[in-house]
Parts: sequence; structure tokens; C-alpha cells
Amino acid sequence: MSRWDAANVPGQAGRTFVVTGANGGLGAATVRALVAAGAAVILACRNVAKGEYVAAALGERAQVRRLDLADLASVREFADSVSQVDVLINNAGVMALPLRRTADGFEMQFGTNHLGHFALTGLLLDKISDRVVTVSSGAHRMGELDLDDLNWERRKYRRWAAYGQAKLANLMFAYELQRRLTAAGSPKLSVAAHPGYAATELQSHTESIQDMVMALGNRLLAQSAEMGALPSLFAATEKVEPGAYYGPNGRMGLHGYPGRSGSSAAAKDERVARELWELSEKLTGVTYTFGG
Repeated sequence: MSRWDAANVPGQAGRTFVVTGANGGLGAATVRALVAAGAAVILACRNVAKGEYVAAALGERAQVRRLDLADLASVREFADSVSQVDVLINNAGVMALPLRRTADGFEMQFGTNHLGHFALTGLLLDKISDRVVTVSSGAHRMGELDLDDLNWERRKYRRWAAYGQAKLANLMFAYELQRRLTAAGSPKLSVAAHPGYAATELQSHTESIQDMVMALGNRLLAQSAEMGALPSLFAATEKVEPGAYYGPNGRMGLHGYPGRSGSSAAAKDERVARELWELSEKLTGVTYTFGG
């Protein structure tokens, strides 16, 4: 596994994947590798035109459908359009935005990165045959969950703290989902991944001077989106341990090929994870069923 790359993706003929945020960056790299391995892929994109540009080079096994994770009505509409899927890859995300709200009034980073994917996974779970892969980040280590103010309505908003909270929620969700699947006797898997430091458009939407700083970092320090997608691809296609977390195996987990990744003590707090789950069900109106 030390030098596992896209050429090692097992054959995926006959399998269907949903990849959120597939119109660029890590998502597009993930889709290209899956299609090359024989999979059919639904590119779930807010920006349909960009998604169609990616899909155009991939042939009929790449289909684009609209999904805006910042709008629960869009999440429900997308979920209704999917009949069966083997693997869901919760890849889409936003990072370090100025304070904004989703269509449903949630803080944009928490609403998009966590609640949108929480709702999507719950609505699709009965249609998923194999596994759910949720993309977190090394930034989860700087995250703290404020269960009394997840949507930054009373606290002074801090964009990076909000990003850390959202990515911590992603990882806690992946762990808790596996615990609930296991308790229900379901063979389905929940696995998490992170890309390390990969050059994508994610770093260009802070609407501040930080965009320039991160653009320079992308050129000088980051690995490619193709390398950053490898942990997600490994988690989605290989024999993996239930509830595992994968990321780059190189220096500080920022670069390299896929390997097991460590996570913070906060990410492993089962009590808080249960409370986050219950709050997420209330906020989204999506209640999970575990039928096997």
C-alpha cells in the first residue's frame, strides 16, 4: 500500500458511484480514476456546467446531476433521482468562507460540509450496497464542536474555526455511522479519508488576501489533486477496515500515497458524536434507518 496509486484501483465494471463536488479538484480526479477502472459515476455538482465539462471527456459512464448541498430541498431532489448505488463519496466542501448562510439558515461551512452530506447519506443509505466514504481534513484537529451553537449564531464567527468544526463533524459522522451500521448488523461500511495538502480550487474562496497566500502555497508546497484523491479512491475501492481513516502516508500526513491516518481525541468522543448525530437529524429532518 505504500505506493498505491490510481493504476492500482481494482476493476470497477458494473459498479456505480456517486461523487459529490465532482466538477473540479479532488472530485474530478476521483471520477476520472473510477471511470478509467470501469465504473459508472454520477457527478453530483452544484455547478452543472463545470460537471458536464469534466464528464464530456469520460463518455457515457459519467453522468452529471445537480446537487446543492447548501439546500436541503436540492439534496432531497437529488436523492430521489438515484435508484441504486454501490458507493457514495462525500467529497464536496467549502473552506474558510466569510460568514454566510445556506438556504436553510445554517452556517455555510457546517451546513454544506456536514449537514448536507449527513442528509444525503441518510436519504441514500437504503440504496447503497457497499460503502460510504466521507472526506475530512487534517484541519479537523483544530476543530471544536460547540453543540449549543453549531451554526455560529451566538459566537463571534471565525472562518478557520468554522472550517475545523465542519471537518471534525465529517470525521465524527464517519466514525458514528460505522458504529451504527455495526450495531444494526449491516454489512455496509463507513470509511473516512483526507487528501493532505492538495492544490485545488478549494483554497480560492476566502475572498481575502488569504487567497493569494494559499495560491502561492499551492504552487510551492501542495501535491496534485490526483495525489490528493488517492486516499478517497483507496477507501472507496479496496478491502478496508470498517470505520478506518486514510490519508497520505508522507511527511506530516500532507503528501504521499494512501495509508492509515490518525485522528484527534475529539474525533473519537462517542458521546459527543451521538449528540451531534441527534442534532443533525433534528436540523435536517432526515432520520436514518438501518435495514441491513
